[in-house]
Amino acid sequence: MHMYSERMQVLLSPEQRRRLKAEAKRRGTSVGSLVREAIDARFTAKFTREERIRAVEEIAKMKGGRFLTVEEMERIVDEEREANFPLLRRR
Repeated sequence: MHMYSERMQVLLSPEQRRRLKAEAKRRGTSVGSLVREAIDARFTAKFTREERIRAVEEIAKMKGGRFLTVEEMERIVDEEREANFPLLRRR
């Protein structure tokens, strides 16, 4: 468990506070825990800048292979969504 020693005051809109409290209740955790999680998710680099540049360069060098149209990708995503997340179906 982490030892937290830094305190910070943040001003939120009533709607932001309501959403945070609702999500904390849904997860069974504290609002502070959600805020720390959001900070870590947003500001913790998963890859270095150099790794991202190298990945883009490698992708740019790719030739051949199977390329899907936007329509094909949307169809596949819709099928996966409907199979795995029935409540998120497109209307």
